[in-house]
Amino acid sequence: MNAAAPALSADCLIIGAGVSGLATALALLESGRGVAVIDAATIGRGASHGNCGTLTPSHAPPLAGPGTLSKALRWMLTPDAPLYIKPTLSPSRLRWFLGFALRCNARDYVRSARAKHALLADSCLRIPQWVARYALNCEFAQTGEDYVFRTRRALDQELRDVPLLRALGIDVEVIDGAAYEASEPTLKGGLAGAMRFRGDAALRPDRYVAELARVVRERGGRIVEHCALQGLDDGSGGVLAHTTQGPMTARDVVLATGAWSPRIADAIGLRCMGKAIQPGKGYSITYSRPSRVPKRPIILVEPSVCVTSWSDGYRLGSTMEFSGFDDRLNPRRLAALERGAAEFLHEPMGPQVQERWCGWRPMSRDDIPLVGPAPGRKHIWLAVGHGMMGVGMSAGTGQLLADRICGRVPDVDPGPFDPARFA
Repeated sequence: MNAAAPALSADCLIIGAGVSGLATALALLESGRGVAVIDAATIGRGASHGNCGTLTPSHAPPLAGPGTLSKALRWMLTPDAPLYIKPTLSPSRLRWFLGFALRCNARDYVRSARAKHALLADSCLRIPQWVARYALNCEFAQTGEDYVFRTRRALDQELRDVPLLRALGIDVEVIDGAAYEASEPTLKGGLAGAMRFRGDAALRPDRYVAELARVVRERGGRIVEHCALQGLDDGSGGVLAHTTQGPMTARDVVLATGAWSPRIADAIGLRCMGKAIQPGKGYSITYSRPSRVPKRPIILVEPSVCVTSWSDGYRLGSTMEFSGFDDRLNPRRLAALERGAAEFLHEPMGPQVQERWCGWRPMSRDDIPLVGPAPGRKHIWLAVGHGMMGVGMSAGTGQLLADRICGRVPDVDPGPFDPARFA
């Protein structure tokens, strides 16, 4: 091979070795396509690493809703609030927030919920199939999930979504506070009530991503770490990718670049990703497992804290912070997770802290991911903008994109996810 020859050629080249990229790689391999995956860092070091690992069709309602703007404005002076928007003069962020604000209405709320639920529900059916077929060692369990409320006001606000959730086919049970306390002794008394979603599930996200990578390699896929994308050019019958490890050619390229999408949008000639996506910073703390943990994942609604556990670990997570690409760990926001858990749980923290983490979720302006052909480009496809639902939408995203690339009719209507809506 001479010095000018491509360092790698692939049938399908996937940019990003996070959960969306690896799930798409597996779905393409199952479809008989060859796959190579590259990543600027290492496998699974993005938003999925500190995720709480819940698979939640119940989370179909989007962040942008009729009451979101008033909450955001009220919390702008509270840096440890569950939703915090840092004031900014950045034109790109201001344009994104304007588009987001325009979505905070009842009509768009329902539209986004329907689209999200379709992909979440499809993925929730496929993940257990993958777990069984490939013996994925990721502590998958069809546990269901509970929302737990301290105040009647918060419960009543959430109950407004019950008709929509049931119309989507989501199994919702409303439980009296005293009855819930009797069934879940890890929680302190005085609860207003709970909502149970039996169709939800959970897994350990870091192991899920690692297992996807294992299966991709076992099925003949190649994964190249520390290989950053620098540009994309149309080639003869495909795409020429410029990377830090040299040029690479592919018949099709999939961008699964997560929260980094707006940073590379101009360099690769896809400004729609810059328009559509902003990083939404999330936090989590992982501990060794306490002696008592809830029977299933729970959401402590008022402080917006998710509580999950595994055989050797326990995690508090959530919060949403719009502060650009600020990668600093904010101790006030970490403390808010612990403080919120302490309001509800007898043992809110584990004996030892294993990791304090923050990471950026790729938040699309309408809270619906961009899954489909890149506007105005041949052989380039997008799998970005999954927000807080990347793990939960992973298998559905991979299958939807594999079906589109291979010319099949997908099980999920691709229309709501078409990236052209941001062109």
